Amino acid sequence: MINGLKMLGYIWHYVYSSFLRHWLKWLIRQVTGQCELQRICSTYKPGAPRTSRAEHSLRSSKSKVLREALESNRDKLEQRVEEIIKVKNIKPQKDPLFKGSLHVCLLQITGYSSLCVSVEDLRKKVFDSEDQDHEAMLFNLWGLLMPTVKLESRMTKQWGDIGFQGDDPKTDFRGMGMLGLINLVFFSENYTEEARQVLSHANHPKLGYSYAIVGINLTEMAYSLLRSGALKSHFYNTVEGTPELQHFHQLYCYLAYEFDKFWLAEEPESIMHFNQYREKFHDKIKTLLQDPDVGLRLTVQSGKK
Repeated sequence: MINGLKMLGYIWHYVYSSFLRHWLKWLIRQVTGQCELQRICSTYKPGAPRTSRAEHSLRSSKSKVLREALESNRDKLEQRVEEIIKVKNIKPQKDPLFKGSLHVCLLQITGYSSLCVSVEDLRKKVFDSEDQDHEAMLFNLWGLLMPTVKLESRMTKQWGDIGFQGDDPKTDFRGMGMLGLINLVFFSENYTEEARQVLSHANHPKLGYSYAIVGINLTEMAYSLLRSGALKSHFYNTVEGTPELQHFHQLYCYLAYEFDKFWLAEEPESIMHFNQYREKFHDKIKTLLQDPDVGLRLTVQSGKK
């Protein structure tokens, strides 16, 4: 019975997407005088409700011009909008707001794809102890989190005080590369008081956890959410134009701060149960991201918005 219903569902989806959708769009245009993209841009407010529908419309279009607009470079977007207006025979004088609205949608859509590439590049960049910039960033992290304590040496057990596993933190960056370190530093630079507060909680004798290691783990969580497309609504709602790396780092700050509150509230028996609570927190975030109006912002008094 279940398999039969699934098969009917597949058949209906195929028939609708291949035939009915096209004719339904044509009929509605005859009635309203507007194409689907125009109706989306005029009906829905800026943000995920509008951009997500515009993205689906472009991706589902039989027009190559519309589909290729999703893969355009930022400097080509204005040209792509003009091409869409021409292909869809839209009269700008009758719909003066359409051009600007569609341009914003394309900025967000193509910007998300570009952000995925930028984040992936940082993840693949290996921490190199011979690189002075990498080393400076690592020492900066220590100075931000432990301003009154001097490192005895480059290789020291002191790194454990901020949550690294061994004497040399570089081994902990293998999974997320420089992305993990940059996120840790970004949080410490932009939300210094909060980062130190989270570190103090992480060093709690009973409820403590490895601050840096958990931070790198949360970077992996943010990375996987980005790659899956789960963060689209968040970025479409919180970034008016093109999502940039700084917006991804801001999301990490939200996760780091909220995970700490979550961990303390749950009061796990020990760090041995970390994976269980990590998945529970992950599920909580994924649920929040299902809201089309979602915006995961870290709003604290001392933080830079």
